Amino acid sequence: MSIEVSNESGMDVSESDLISVARFTIARMDVHPAAELSMVLVDLDTMADLHVRWMDLPGPTDVMSFPMDELEPGGRPDSPEPGPSMLGDIVLCPAFAFGQAKQAGHSLAHELALLTVHGVLHLLGYDHAEPDEEKEMFGLQNQLLADWEDSVRQAARAAALAERDARLLGKAGFFDRPDDAHR
Repeated sequence: MSIEVSNESGMDVSESDLISVARFTIARMDVHPAAELSMVLVDLDTMADLHVRWMDLPGPTDVMSFPMDELEPGGRPDSPEPGPSMLGDIVLCPAFAFGQAKQAGHSLAHELALLTVHGVLHLLGYDHAEPDEEKEMFGLQNQLLADWEDSVRQAARAAALAERDARLLGKAGFFDRPDDAHR
C-alpha cells in the first residue's frame, strides 16, 4: 500500500501517525493492499480556497476527500479480480483541526487521526448527509479510530516489554558469545 503525505500546512504533525491510521483503516475496510492514497496538509487559506472551489462553501474546513477510482470495501462485485487502484486524495487542515481539538478537549494528533479515518471513509463512498448515513459512518469511524488507538497502545507495550527483556537478558550475560563462556 502506497501512502504519500505532503505537509504544506506550516505545522509540525506526525506524518507517520497519519500513515499508520490511514493504512489501518484501509486494511480494515478490505481495500486491496496495493491501493494508493495521497494526503496533503494545507494552511487555512488554501483550505478555504478548496472549500469554495469544490463545495461552494465559504471559509476553511477540516478535511476534504477527492476519490479517484470507485473502490468499495471488499472490492466491487462486478470486478473479476480486485486490483490495485488509486484510492484518492485527502486534504487536511491542521490549523482548523487544532481549533476543533481544543474545543473537543483532545490533542491535535487525535483530531487528525479522526479526520484521516473520516477522509478514508469518504473515499470509500460513505457519507453523512442523511441521519441514517451519519449514524453508520460516524459509528464506523469511531470504531476504527478506537481499534487503531488500541493497536498503537498494544504495539508500544510490546516494544517496551521487548526492550525490558533485552536489557534484563543482556545484564544476565545471555547475549555473550558462546566462545566467551569457555575462556
